[in-house]
Amino acid sequence: MRIAWIGKKSPFCGNVTYSREITNALLEQGHQVSFLHFAQEQSKLDNWPNCQEVPLPFIYKSQVYTIPTFRATKVLTQSLKRIKPDIVHASLTLSPLDFVLPEICEELNLPLVATFHTPFAGKGAKLVSGTQLLAYQLYAPFLGNYHRVIVFSQIQRELLARMGVPSENIAVIPNGVDVNKYSPGISQVKAEFDADRLFVYQGRLAPEKNVEALLRAWKQAEMAPGSKLLIVGDGPLKSSLEPFYNSDNGIHWLGFVADENRRIEILRSADVYILPSLVEGLSLSLLEAMACGVACLATDVGADGEVLEKGAGVILNPKSVRPQLRTLLPLFQDHPELTALLGQKARKRVLERYTLSTNIAQLELLYEEVVQQQSLQLTRGA
Repeated sequence: MRIAWIGKKSPFCGNVTYSREITNALLEQGHQVSFLHFAQEQSKLDNWPNCQEVPLPFIYKSQVYTIPTFRATKVLTQSLKRIKPDIVHASLTLSPLDFVLPEICEELNLPLVATFHTPFAGKGAKLVSGTQLLAYQLYAPFLGNYHRVIVFSQIQRELLARMGVPSENIAVIPNGVDVNKYSPGISQVKAEFDADRLFVYQGRLAPEKNVEALLRAWKQAEMAPGSKLLIVGDGPLKSSLEPFYNSDNGIHWLGFVADENRRIEILRSADVYILPSLVEGLSLSLLEAMACGVACLATDVGADGEVLEKGAGVILNPKSVRPQLRTLLPLFQDHPELTALLGQKARKRVLERYTLSTNIAQLELLYEEVVQQQSLQLTRGA
């Protein structure tokens, strides 16, 4: 199948990781993939073997949203005409192009699928104010123009349905992890940091990730000298937090780690992975830690609580993260048998529900269904 994938390759965020993992897996399955993403010049593209890349011009892009140039719509339309894909899949980038894409694909008679990543708060889908709420309000009236919208959890499906998106257009396909690559194994990272017990946070350092609650809890818990906390990631809060929480407290800032093998090595050495977010979709970083057999603590936001339910990890109340962690961190420090058991259960949960191979199989079935429906509609209209 020829697939035109529209997404992001930079700056690093969950959307970038999702696009990379899914398109690589589709290529491995023998599909032809053209990757259309925001870049200024062809010469700057990081070309992939067997994957045609198409640059879409932009004025500004960040981890949150993208502003294309006026010419981007024309470039996108011409590129789709040239590629002649069987299906178009947009990993929505919070860009104005997301809203005109259904019209372009209708004009070209191309079936269109979207993945809607935007995070949300806890059960009952109580959205926080700000970017997330605005995104749901903006997108809900338009998502019905896509032939299918992929979300990561039943909770998110119910939320969009309540906001007016036709239920039959919403497909739940959770994030998936390559469980052969992300797996328990030998690592020397503990030795590097002279750690007896290793705790890890991996993700963006932004307000919605609530990392300061973790840092304050760690400091207040007065952890043993042999316990170390690694902060893996970058973002706007790094410069304001790092001076107050540092190696004197057993906290080490690694910044953004681009090397995937290094990230896997860190997870394999970790005893505990902590995700204190106030909003999430379905955290791929959480699933990667679970696949590596790490005991996980995460807030009950987005679909993360659903991932850890029934003993696969510890679910935190997002309203009281700091006091909960202040109690739990010493407990997990002092009881390695507990973290070992939780790590085993975490790996088992990923194998049962969240493998990349299952994700791709579900996606291929959805593609076939949408292509067949579009073909029938065109035949009837002829």
